[in-house]
Amino acid sequence: MCGLVPPKNAVRDVQPATSTGSNNMTLSEDVLATAWYPGWLAASFPPSSISWSKYTAMTFAFAVTTPDASVISLDSTSQQALPEFVAEAKKNNVSALVSIGGWTGSIYYSSAVATAENRTIFVKAVTDFATQYQLDGIDFDWEYPNKQGIGCNIISPDDSANFLAFLQALKADPVGSNLILSAAVGIAPFVGPDGTPMTDVSAFAPLLDHIAIMNYDVWGSWSTGVGPNAPLDDSCAPTQAGSADSAVKAWTSANFPADQIALGVAAYGHSFHVASSAALDSSGNIAAYPAFDAGQQPAGDSDTGGGGGGVDQCGNPSTGNGNSGVFDFWGLIQFGFLTQNGTVASGIDYRYDACSQTPYVYSPQNQTMVSYDDARSFAAKGEFINDNGLKGFAMWHVAGDFDDILVDAISDAMGIVQICS
Repeated sequence: MCGLVPPKNAVRDVQPATSTGSNNMTLSEDVLATAWYPGWLAASFPPSSISWSKYTAMTFAFAVTTPDASVISLDSTSQQALPEFVAEAKKNNVSALVSIGGWTGSIYYSSAVATAENRTIFVKAVTDFATQYQLDGIDFDWEYPNKQGIGCNIISPDDSANFLAFLQALKADPVGSNLILSAAVGIAPFVGPDGTPMTDVSAFAPLLDHIAIMNYDVWGSWSTGVGPNAPLDDSCAPTQAGSADSAVKAWTSANFPADQIALGVAAYGHSFHVASSAALDSSGNIAAYPAFDAGQQPAGDSDTGGGGGGVDQCGNPSTGNGNSGVFDFWGLIQFGFLTQNGTVASGIDYRYDACSQTPYVYSPQNQTMVSYDDARSFAAKGEFINDNGLKGFAMWHVAGDFDDILVDAISDAMGIVQICS
C-alpha cells in the first residue's frame, strides 16, 4: 500500500507516519493531491489505469442536476464505471468523490436549493446517492451561482445564499456530516445578489473541506488573442483576465482560508489557427498574444474534439465548425507537438512565457498554436502552492496526463513523498 506525505519541512503541519506493528504504514497528512476522473472515457481509460498511489483523493465527473431536486442523474456509461472507480479507490486507500454539475450539468442547481423544501429534498438526494455508491465525499461543481454559464442555467440573485443554506443543511444531516465536501469554484468568489463577487465568503469555510479554484480556460477561442490557458500570473498581460495569483488573493481577501484552497491545474491546452506572419516575432520567436482566425479552429485530440452540427445542452444550434480545439497533454504528444518525454518535438516552435509561467508550441506546417501546461509550468504551480500555504492541487483531468509527467512534476515541486509498505 502506498500513501503521500509532504517532507518534514513542508509549510503545512503534518503528523509523521507511525508504525502499526506490521509492514503497513499509517499516514496522517493535510496535503491534497487530487484530480477529476472523466467517467465518459471509462472505455479507453478505465479506473484501473489511474496511478492511484500518486493521489490522496479522486473525483468522478459527472453526476448532473435535473428538474427534480430528488433526482441526481448519471449517464449509462458512468453508471457502469462508478462502482469500479469506487472499488479501485478504496483498494488504494484514496478518497472517492463524485462531482455533481459541471459546465453542462449545473442547469438546475438554482432550483434545487431555492427553497427550504427543495433543499431538504436535495440533501436527501445527495446523501442517498453517496450511500448508494459508498462514496467518501461529494464535489459541488456549480458553474456558476447567479451567473449564466452554459446559457440556460436557472439563476437567482439568492443563489450563493441558498447554496450556503443547503450546505448547512447537508452538514447537519447524519450522513452528510461524515462526507468530504468540496466545491469547484471560479477565479473570483461566489457572486452575491448584486451580481458582483462576495467580499466575505468565510461562512462557507466550516462547511467545505476545500475548494478547488478552476484556474484554467482563462484564455481560449473566445478571446481576442492567443493567451495562456492557465496563467500563474497575469500582471504583465495586455488584459488581466485572471490567474492563480489573483484568484488566490481574491478568495483569501474574501476571508476563505488559504489552507482550504486547492489550485486547479490543467492537463490540457487550447489551440488556435495563427497565420505564420502573425505567429513569430522579428526574432523568430513565438509572438505574445497574436491574433488568430476563429473560423479555422483546430479540431483538438480524439477525447476532446467536437463533432460539429446539432444542438448544445440548451437546445441551441451549435456554432462554428464544431471543433473544441482542446488538446490533452497526451494529445500534444500523439499529434507531434511534443516528444514522449513531454519536451518540444523537432520542427515545432516553443516559447515559455515568464509572466504567466506557461508554455506555447507552434506548428508552422499546419499553423496551429497551442497554449498549454508542461512539467516546467506544473512545477512552478507546485512551488506557488507551497509558497502560499495552499492545501494542494486538483487536476483536470487525470486521463489528460501522459506517463504521469505532469502529476510527478507538481508533486516533486511540492516535496510530496510517496511511501509504500
